[in-house]
Amino acid sequence: MPRVMSCNIRFSNPQDGAHDWVHRKDFVAELIHSERAGIIGTQEGREPQLRELEELLPKHTLIDQHRSWIPERMYPCLFIDLSLYEVLGSGDIWLSETPEVAGSSSFESAFPRLCTYAKLKDLKTEQEFFVVDCHLDHVKEETRVEQIKVLLAEIHKVSGRSPLILMGDFNTSPTGPVREIVNQTKLVDPWLTFGHEEETSFHKFDGKDPDGSKTRIDWILHTPDFKAESIKLIKENKEGLYPSDHFFVCAILEPSF
Repeated sequence: MPRVMSCNIRFSNPQDGAHDWVHRKDFVAELIHSERAGIIGTQEGREPQLRELEELLPKHTLIDQHRSWIPERMYPCLFIDLSLYEVLGSGDIWLSETPEVAGSSSFESAFPRLCTYAKLKDLKTEQEFFVVDCHLDHVKEETRVEQIKVLLAEIHKVSGRSPLILMGDFNTSPTGPVREIVNQTKLVDPWLTFGHEEETSFHKFDGKDPDGSKTRIDWILHTPDFKAESIKLIKENKEGLYPSDHFFVCAILEPSF
């Protein structure tokens, strides 16, 4: 039963002052431990920050064996508990017109964007499935639309009809054009399955909805091969210190394959 977390950890930025990574990193690790997630997708963070997080998560391994890191780039990453899952393969797909070219950018994206994927085998059940973590452009909706088209097309080439979990920071509403494209696939949003009221997931470190839009931009989606047992936003703070400027998302998914 995969326990999955999607965590925009906010890049390390001294200008964040009391909210900088150095003050938050232990709390991030504490929350991940408390949720007992075996599959973690992070967004933002350059390699040094992500290595620090790996050190704080002794049960998890950063899946980057396929990657040659570009120092200035921020990467969505997968951290996997290898006592629960075997990694059968992994890779990066750049959300551009040349998805195989590392660091490539198209569609007027503010930065090069990518998704990362891994094929996993559950060591208890021997079931195999794919997990994908992504981060779309934060500026233009038309850019995100083109990026999600690339993501879905390229992931289909890799995974075919295999069971799939897709998570990340989509930087857009679950009722917008990006979701309209996702809805053409078989991917299910468990937030909607449970009929949860929409909430904001980006909160600028104060736990509040910054513009009153209740825009949930951080999603965990799955193919019908899974049945969601639960999904939630994690809103804990320590005396006003939040682990990030996004609420993390946690879902428990029961395989039905």
